[in-house]
Amino acid sequence: MKQRILFLCMGNICRSPAAQCIFQELVNTAGLSSDYEIDSAGTLRFHEGSPPDSRMQEALQKRNIPIIGRARTIVLEDLNYYDLILAMDSNNLIDAKKLDRDGTFHDKIQLFCNYCKSRSEKEVPDPYYGKGNGFEHVLDILENGCKNLLELTSSV
Repeated sequence: MKQRILFLCMGNICRSPAAQCIFQELVNTAGLSSDYEIDSAGTLRFHEGSPPDSRMQEALQKRNIPIIGRARTIVLEDLNYYDLILAMDSNNLIDAKKLDRDGTFHDKIQLFCNYCKSRSEKEVPDPYYGKGNGFEHVLDILENGCKNLLELTSSV
């Protein structure tokens, strides 16, 4: 049975699609593609249908990580469908849990950084309005968390 994992951020053009790309590449490299279904979504519709932000694409390409996905908005059905929904920050976590009015799926909606080891961040910062190496910093966090996520979920 496939494990279904959804990465979640605000616009679904920076952090969550990068996590999707990184995790998919790790899964593919490990030969576990048939064991996972991986997607990403945002809490806002603003970028619906758009590819990942060009700056994030550039940062991913520097790491030889294939770019996949188009922005979409999380919907109520996602809460039932996915086994794990990993929010990039506490605002995304709150927004996802608001969809789950009776709390049925609260346990599967978690912060992404719960899966990070050797990192002090509690949330993945949004690099969209930032300057400098914000995208690289986000990818460092995402790679760390995705490696640990794969380690934990592939042994389930």
